[in-house]
Amino acid sequence: MKETPYAHMTDQELLEKYQSRHENEWLGILLQRYTLLLLGVSMKYLKNEEEAKDAVQQIFLKVLQELPKYRVDYFKSWLYMVAKNYCLMRIREKQGKITTEISERHHATPGEESDNLLLLQNDRTLDLMEESLAELNPEQQQCVTLFYLQKKSYQEVSQVTGYSLMQVKSHIQNGKRNLKILIERKLKMP
Repeated sequence: MKETPYAHMTDQELLEKYQSRHENEWLGILLQRYTLLLLGVSMKYLKNEEEAKDAVQQIFLKVLQELPKYRVDYFKSWLYMVAKNYCLMRIREKQGKITTEISERHHATPGEESDNLLLLQNDRTLDLMEESLAELNPEQQQCVTLFYLQKKSYQEVSQVTGYSLMQVKSHIQNGKRNLKILIERKLKMP
């Protein structure tokens, strides 16, 4: 099997080249690595192969627009969140059309209304979680991201970050508590 050029480069190295040179070629190489991941995420949410393929293209465009605005430390996690949010937005748009069509034909039953409300609340909570994660201190943000989003063990988080196991556990525990507080506070806002 032939090794692709730049296969020896880490995501972080490619990201740094893109950010320092502002050349989309580096971002293209990076996105190519995650095309299957994006297709998988899109299929998981959209449940339709053609829609998922279209979504991958739209996510690529969104990444081109959004990446220059942010300092991204963990590209794969960030890309996953962009893809998930894009798919959820597409679902909301579809549900909005369906809900409008249903309400034009007949009123939803109380059970249907509560199901739709629950879905909207879950989406809102996910959005708030993403916002709140960005507000944690860097140590907590890094440990929570690695542990919960990247599914790394305490030991792996310790190796990646250089923190002791006790520090990792503390950052995760405090980060989780702070996330909950931030989200609850935002949920109470009008």
